[in-house]
Amino acid sequence: MKANRFLLFSIMTLSITVFVVAGCKKNKSEDNDTSAAGDNAFAESTFNDVTNISDEAGFSGALSNYKLGAGNEGLLSSCATISFDSLYTADQDTIKIDFGSTNCAGNDGRNRRGIIYVYYTGHYRDSASVHTITFSNYFVNDNQVLGTKTVTNLGHNGSGHLVYDINVNGQIVLANSGGTVTWNSHRLREWTQGESTMMWSDDVYSITGTASGQSADGHNFTVDITTPLIRVMSIGCRRHFVSGVLNLTPDNKPVRTVDFGAGTCDDICTVTINSHTYTIHMR
Repeated sequence: MKANRFLLFSIMTLSITVFVVAGCKKNKSEDNDTSAAGDNAFAESTFNDVTNISDEAGFSGALSNYKLGAGNEGLLSSCATISFDSLYTADQDTIKIDFGSTNCAGNDGRNRRGIIYVYYTGHYRDSASVHTITFSNYFVNDNQVLGTKTVTNLGHNGSGHLVYDINVNGQIVLANSGGTVTWNSHRLREWTQGESTMMWSDDVYSITGTASGQSADGHNFTVDITTPLIRVMSIGCRRHFVSGVLNLTPDNKPVRTVDFGAGTCDDICTVTINSHTYTIHMR
């Protein structure tokens, strides 16, 4: 009898051990990798800033219309130098935005150095105008930005809002040997509020489209915006999206659903993977 009880106890102990070990293995293998989502959000924000900076310079092609920190509304402070060259070609002009060789602190809290060039065929608000943006030793918070961004004015839509077709073929070399983020995107950016004023603080943009890239750890991913991403340019809000949802799919991994929230100005988004939700703070 004692032998039987000992055998039964041993079997039960072994069963519990196997269950616990299996449970531990399951938890250890849980997919909680949000690195691609973070790198995509960082690239999205960085290249959106480039568009906003060129917007400030491109309203009419005149220095007097560049809203350089006016009322602390613009992205830039007075350490940035803006120059125009109307003799680039017969039909294309150039804006040079020079932040200098040392970090220049902007009104959005980011440090920039280097040069952004904007080549344009017409005023930023003119239908069919094209702005092509390139970089020369351009860094944001010591992360180097490379590549090309092309912005085409599609005119006003049925709601009376200006719409821009935006294509990016770019890279971000992260500071402190953090790797390189590659990012290619096609976006439609709708100017939903603030077009009629010369203030930055009342501007709101709605962004849709797709993207693909490679995260800093070398994994490829694709992106599809399922709910428009909203960018609010009021002071304290302009650094990150305040709402919107996208699906990000890394190679050989499940979809990550990235939700930027319900309109709150913060650096938080949530990433849902296999019904598990994680909170990340964007750079």
